[in-house]
Amino acid sequence: MEFDPRRPKWQQIADEITRRIKSGRYPAGFQLSEVRLADEFGVNRDTLRKATRALRESGWITTTPSMGSFVAESLPAEEGHQGDA
Repeated sequence: MEFDPRRPKWQQIADEITRRIKSGRYPAGFQLSEVRLADEFGVNRDTLRKATRALRESGWITTTPSMGSFVAESLPAEEGHQGDA
């Protein structure tokens, strides 16, 4: 991934992980490996933790102490998205 120098890296990583969740690449319950993602994006773990904090605050992931971060079972509603009903 090439980073846009005008935006914080953690924000771009959070956006990319959100895209992966929306596309189904990271399904509900999928464990996000902090070490693997930091290596994939070429950033330190503190940068990745900022991204996961933002994802957790927006409802895309949940974090369980001593277990890790997982894609949320119930994802946040998207603006302008029409429900299935």
